[in-house]
Amino acid sequence: MSVWAGGSKVMATEKCSDLSHSASTLSKDLAKSFRTFERNRQMLQTNLEETVAYFAELQNCEQHEAAQSSLATFPQHELEYLSAVATHSPCLVLASSLLHVRLCLLEAVLGENPLSCDGVDDHERKGPVRWRSCKLRHAVSRRSSLVLPGQYELVQAPQISPCQGQGASIAALRLLDTNTDAALQQAELELALPHPLLKEVSVLLAPSFSVQSLGSVLEDCRRSHIPLLVYAIDGAVLSENDIRILRELWSKTSDPVFFLCLDGDATTPCIDQLEMNHIDTKDQIMDRLHNQLIDLGFIEEKERSPTGPGLKPQASVTWQASQLALFVRQFLQAHLVEATGVVSGVHARGLDLFISHAFDMARDLQITPRRLEYAQAKEAELYQSLLEIASQKQEEIRDMIVLTMEKMRSEMLQAAAEMELTDISAINGDCLRARDVQSCSRKIQDMVLGRLKQAVAKQLISSVDYLRESFVGTLARCLESLERSGGEPAVEHPASVYLRQILNAAYHVEVTFHSGSSAAHLLWEQIKKLVQSLTWNAPPALTPEWKRKVAQDTIESLNASKLARNICSQFQTRVNYAHEAFAVSLHQLEMKHSGRLERTEDMWLKVRKDHAPRLACLSLESRSLRDLLLHGMPRLGHELGRGQYGVVYACDSWAGHATCALKSVIPPDEKHRNDLALEFHYTRSLPRHDRLVVLYGSVIDHTYGGGSNIAVLLIMERLHRDLYTAIKAGMVLSARLQVALDVVEGLRFLHGQGLVHRDIKLKNVLLDKTNRAKITDLGFCKPEAMMSGSIVGTPIHMAPELFTGKYDNSVDVYAFGILFWYVCAGTVRLPEAFEKCGTKDQLWNNVRKGTRPERLASFDDECWRLMEVCWDAEPSHRPLLGVVEPRLLSIAERLCSMTT
Repeated sequence: MSVWAGGSKVMATEKCSDLSHSASTLSKDLAKSFRTFERNRQMLQTNLEETVAYFAELQNCEQHEAAQSSLATFPQHELEYLSAVATHSPCLVLASSLLHVRLCLLEAVLGENPLSCDGVDDHERKGPVRWRSCKLRHAVSRRSSLVLPGQYELVQAPQISPCQGQGASIAALRLLDTNTDAALQQAELELALPHPLLKEVSVLLAPSFSVQSLGSVLEDCRRSHIPLLVYAIDGAVLSENDIRILRELWSKTSDPVFFLCLDGDATTPCIDQLEMNHIDTKDQIMDRLHNQLIDLGFIEEKERSPTGPGLKPQASVTWQASQLALFVRQFLQAHLVEATGVVSGVHARGLDLFISHAFDMARDLQITPRRLEYAQAKEAELYQSLLEIASQKQEEIRDMIVLTMEKMRSEMLQAAAEMELTDISAINGDCLRARDVQSCSRKIQDMVLGRLKQAVAKQLISSVDYLRESFVGTLARCLESLERSGGEPAVEHPASVYLRQILNAAYHVEVTFHSGSSAAHLLWEQIKKLVQSLTWNAPPALTPEWKRKVAQDTIESLNASKLARNICSQFQTRVNYAHEAFAVSLHQLEMKHSGRLERTEDMWLKVRKDHAPRLACLSLESRSLRDLLLHGMPRLGHELGRGQYGVVYACDSWAGHATCALKSVIPPDEKHRNDLALEFHYTRSLPRHDRLVVLYGSVIDHTYGGGSNIAVLLIMERLHRDLYTAIKAGMVLSARLQVALDVVEGLRFLHGQGLVHRDIKLKNVLLDKTNRAKITDLGFCKPEAMMSGSIVGTPIHMAPELFTGKYDNSVDVYAFGILFWYVCAGTVRLPEAFEKCGTKDQLWNNVRKGTRPERLASFDDECWRLMEVCWDAEPSHRPLLGVVEPRLLSIAERLCSMTT
């Protein structure tokens, strides 16, 4: 009838008189389902509580950035939903349009009827009498009482049998219209019974729908329980009352409903009688009921298809009592699957956030010092370039000024002649006062000098324009980024400001003639004072000739050589000042970032060593619980192999996969458990790739070794054999070279995902039946930013820098070089140089000193060169795998063509 976790409706029917499955068996099956649910619910609750506590601790961590802590948490709606699932116990809600059908349903579930029929006739049981709700709970002895909302028991309850050992009469459910006591009208009958099923689940017998609608009953129940509604139908057809009740319910809830068909009416023939009298068969009755529910929109036809594990139960019509237990099991399982999916989603988001943040911090720690060095070097280069202009290009500047003045002379003289002069007391023939002459002269001088200044500035800009292209963009952006980063108060005098001052001194482009802050303005003011010191004979009038004469005298009074020296002097003064201020400001910037980078490094270590591993362990638990709910506990087959930290078993048929390999790991300590949890997250987060072994899922076995240990079971793709076994058994060169290509392809994919494998070796390369390779065992695999410098791997495959703790994905290239030696050699024996080493420490010391596998006579020249470059002692000299792959492909094609 209703929607189950996403849209499809649910229906199943039952006849309680079916002798093939007794009520006691049904009760036991139900109790088992509820016990299983409770056990898994408690694991979910523990995981949720630990996660919430961890996120709260993370929020209070002073070293943690606010942006990160706000994301690594539960959204409020998810937390409320999960809290309800984790803390609410299930409750069976039994409902029907008629009381006597409800009582039959209760008897079918419990295997007994705890309410006696004393004092109530058939008419009352089957009539429209109003009945209160009844809640059943477990107790050592039988007891009945009337309870008000809030668990207040009524002392005076005349409807209840005084003989508490005998329970209560059905009369205790009756609500009389003549009774005006509000407490009795609102009270709920509570029955305490020593019944095994009630130990696992409470049962609620819904009241008459005239007292409270079924939707309201479920809404009240949902505040503290997970309601499972069982609706009993009297006979083989829905009555008008049933239809009205269900339509009202359907408008208010999307919870699934289990429909139970009961023969509760004595006038209705039982199923056996139906067959004997050839009235209708069981299938015909069920089809009619099913079609009626479809027509009413309570179920959908498509839901007759089978369900998968953990999914919603599908609509079905059946007389088998076991279907109720199946419905309950599927309902509770799907409930937990959905909840664990939400929890694991939060864990995955948090882990992805940590990894992303670790990448950002690692990049910051690496890039910031380089950016500071770059800023210092570039500013020094700019400073030297400007000093060269000031000291070496003075003559060029003089010539440029002379040329500019000559080119603009006629233009400026004409402009002066046409210049409009206002605010003069005498015009056209009248004699001018001395101050008027001075004012007119000053305006003409300003015009001449302004135009000349603009022209000279343009020439200066074009002569040193390469400086702007070289320094303004990259260096300015670098400085501004350094000043913004860190989330701390900026330095008082930013270096970017002084950089702009240096550039302004060179260009005169970001200032105007009237800007009092520029070097250009100071220069032109000095020139104007020289011009204004000249004496003028007062003209009879402001004629164009007089204006032209003033402009001519102004131009001739300018000395290009002195002007060039003045410009260069201004350059040097301004540039020196800005350079010194820049150096002071850059030092302050370095000090700011020095402290910030120390804190960043501490935070980076915290993320790698504490935050991510703890969250990964919680993620492993939630994902494993989800896998257990969906697919069950895998069965261990025969042993396939053993490693340092676990045993690999065969496993048949898990999660829909016919054959699997199961890696059983018992982490000896917290560090190994963290590594295992992180491995699981990285592997599960990877997109599937043909060159990587697929991890299907994980399950935590709390009963391993009789409950003394907790084992983590990783279920993965099962392949034919490993490369060590294949080479030892004899493998042709062409097949070995194809394996090498497969390994490079797989490693390129891992590196593209930001991961470093760190343990490439023969036994970690598995082959299928066609000898195509897949990389396995990501136990040491980590993102570069999450690596803490641990010395991990297999000794003969470990690059020298692994012992320093500072390394990158080039260690995989080194390990591939060693593996390629075995591929070309066609043998699994140790190289002679390694075989002579008596201990692991001796081997490592020799590797650090440059010891490598020897060249065999069978090696091709190109193969040997590829090995040597891959295991080069200097990581930066090793080729990228994108370079290795085409070289390897060329080798394979050439050698294979020679053999054919």
